[in-house]
Amino acid sequence: MYHIVTDSTADMPAGWEKEYNIDIIPINIQFGEKTYLQNVDLDNEGFYRLVDETKKIPKTSQPSPHQFMEFYKKIAQEGDTILSIHVTSKLSGTYASAVLAAEELKKIFRVVPVDSAGGSLGLGLMCREARRLERVGNSVEQIVQYLEGIRERVLIIVALDRLEYARMSGRVGTLSAALASLLNVKPIAVLKNGLVDMVEKVRTRKASLERVIEMAVEEIGDQPIYLGVVHARDIVSGKALMAEAKKRFNSKETILTDLSISLAANFGPGTVGLVLYPVE
Repeated sequence: MYHIVTDSTADMPAGWEKEYNIDIIPINIQFGEKTYLQNVDLDNEGFYRLVDETKKIPKTSQPSPHQFMEFYKKIAQEGDTILSIHVTSKLSGTYASAVLAAEELKKIFRVVPVDSAGGSLGLGLMCREARRLERVGNSVEQIVQYLEGIRERVLIIVALDRLEYARMSGRVGTLSAALASLLNVKPIAVLKNGLVDMVEKVRTRKASLERVIEMAVEEIGDQPIYLGVVHARDIVSGKALMAEAKKRFNSKETILTDLSISLAANFGPGTVGLVLYPVE
C-alpha cells in the first residue's frame, strides 16, 4: 500500500483528500492554555471567532515526532510505503519531525519525507501531482525527483490586509521587522526559497491586488500553469483576483480555496494571494 501524507498547512479544495487519497496530519494551534488540532477540533471559522473574542493571535507548532509516529501507525500497515510531503523546513519543524519519526519506524514502514520548500496550495498541488504520478506507475524515487525539481518553480505571492497578525508572528522574515514603520501600507509577501519575505509596499488594497498579478506575470509569462487563488475569510476578493488573473495567465486549471489556519495565523484575515504551479 502506498500512502501520501501531508500536514494541514497544505491548502486543498474540498474533496481532494478523498479523490487523491491524501492523509493530513494536523498542525497544533495553541490559544492560551488550550491546544487544538487544526481541522479536527478547530475549523477556520472557529479560529477567527476565537481571535475576535480573545483579541489574541494563537501560536502554531508542528506535530511532534510522536504525533507523526502515531499518525503513520494509524493509516498504514506493516511494510507499507509512506511519501510524507511537508511545509518548508525553513519556517516549520514539521519536516524534521517527519524525518525523526521515519527513522524510528524504519523497521515497520518505509517513510520517505520530502521538504516542499513551500506551503499552502503549492503544497496541496504537490500532493495531488504525486498521487497522479503514482497512479500511472511512477516509483517513489521518480516522484521525489519530480517534487524536488518542481518546488523551486512554484510561485506564491500574497497581499496582506491586516497587519497585526504579521506583526505578532515570528515567522514572516523581514516583514515583521519592517511593519512598525509601514502601518499605512498593504504589504505584498512572496514565498521563495522556503522563506516568506516582504517584497513590495503598496498604499491601497486595490493597488496591492493589481501588483500581485503584475509580479506574477513578470515571473511566469505565458507558460502553462495551474492557477490558484487562496484567501483568508475574504471570498469576494478571492473571486475578484481569480477573475482578473484568468485574463492574464495561460491557466490549464483554476482553483480557489481557503488559506489554512496555520498560515492565516501569520498573515491574518483579508489575505489574498496567487499560487502558480507549472504544468509539466
